[in-house]
Amino acid sequence: MSTMTTTTTTTATILVADDDRGIRTVLSQALGRAGYEVRTTGNASTLWRWVSEGEGDLVITDVVMPDESGLDLLPRIKKIRPELRIIVMSAQNTLLTAVKATQRGAFEYLPKPFDLKELVNVVGRALSTPRAVPAEAAGAEDEEKLPLIGRSPAMQEIYRTLARLMSTDLSVMITGESGTGKELVARALHDYGKRRNGPFVAINMAAIPRELIESELFGHEKGAFTGATQRAAGRFEQAEGGTLFLDEIGDMPPEAQTRLLRVLQEGEYTTVGGRTPIRANVRIVAATHRDLTQLIRQGLFREDLFYRLNVVPIRLPPLRERSEDIPELIRHFLAQAGSEGLPSKTIDGQAMDRLRKHRWPGNVRELENLVRRLAALYSQEVIGIEVIEQELVGGTPHADSISGGVEGEGLSATVERHLREYFGNHGDGLPPAGVYDRVLREVERPLVTIALEATRGNQIKAAHLLGVNRNTLRKKIKDLDIQISRGLK
Repeated sequence: MSTMTTTTTTTATILVADDDRGIRTVLSQALGRAGYEVRTTGNASTLWRWVSEGEGDLVITDVVMPDESGLDLLPRIKKIRPELRIIVMSAQNTLLTAVKATQRGAFEYLPKPFDLKELVNVVGRALSTPRAVPAEAAGAEDEEKLPLIGRSPAMQEIYRTLARLMSTDLSVMITGESGTGKELVARALHDYGKRRNGPFVAINMAAIPRELIESELFGHEKGAFTGATQRAAGRFEQAEGGTLFLDEIGDMPPEAQTRLLRVLQEGEYTTVGGRTPIRANVRIVAATHRDLTQLIRQGLFREDLFYRLNVVPIRLPPLRERSEDIPELIRHFLAQAGSEGLPSKTIDGQAMDRLRKHRWPGNVRELENLVRRLAALYSQEVIGIEVIEQELVGGTPHADSISGGVEGEGLSATVERHLREYFGNHGDGLPPAGVYDRVLREVERPLVTIALEATRGNQIKAAHLLGVNRNTLRKKIKDLDIQISRGLK
């Protein structure tokens, strides 16, 4: 039985401010049917007058209005009526908008267009949830670059999640394919959070020799091991008061996992060779492109550590799941290239449609690399479909152009067909134990080899081609025992 209809909906008055008459009408009807009293206005000044006169139990305001921004009005409202709940709605669907709304005291941020049922549910929660202390107002974010780009529903949900996390120290686990922007999310959590005045320190587990990871993380004392000629601070110490980003956490060796778990449990650590415990004052953000639950089943990752790190999970969608963001990302990367001195370019409509249909196995990193090539290597100001086809077909290995048998069959379907045939040869049709890592290795080795051959052994270019970090590629070459011809490194 809902308490909303018996305690709040018959008495609460909702103040709605939006310069769009149609939106005011729709909201008034929806909230009226839910049992609320509704007053609407098209400007901020009237809303301010109502609030200052003590009217209303809840405010719903747009950001852009003819006389004043709804975001600028928030701190003034909170100053005179801190208990008043405010819901911000906006068509300016960026991370910055969500963060500003949350930091300036909004109960919730809703990107337009939104579902009316969701709005009514948010109103019910706002009127029934005990009031929390508002977060500190943001600084001068207006002058900062947007850390994340995209207005797709998937990105909007990420913005809302990030905005709620800014005033907390909760551990966050970011998952997603290589090139989706996991470090950008980690930096956004730091740059717009309460630890923004502290350091942001990143460490990539896949890029550090396993025997050195503990020393890199926790530091070491002089004489702790051969070659330790002096004391060295670890990443925990370097990140004191700030954020420690543990990238590719799935590659952390078991002994380092045990030490990290102790830090998360007890809030302190010791250096390698040291005996005195050191208090850890850092926020932990971890990231991986691997399936940690699979690693747990294989005994390669500690389950208790997973739950300590995975307090708030954030999944970054691959670019193919948010293709509507591609034009905005391209414009952003072209503007970046122009600011760095590269020639100004635009993409015509047909070429843009082709880019939206591409599968982008390297995700946003692959797209950024392509845009930089277009800006640097082509003389024409307007890039057409011919150039894009040449780049996508001949420039990089990608899912659209790889087939393995059936005409017109995509890479995913080809792989699935071969795997089903392979499993079928094992009698009961079940995959053999450890098949996940085995299949990955079988796919990675030829893929890396082809990329190195295509770039004549240039590891920097091959890393760009594959959409991976150069250090990650180096580790793959070593782990897969790939031989590079002398003179091509």
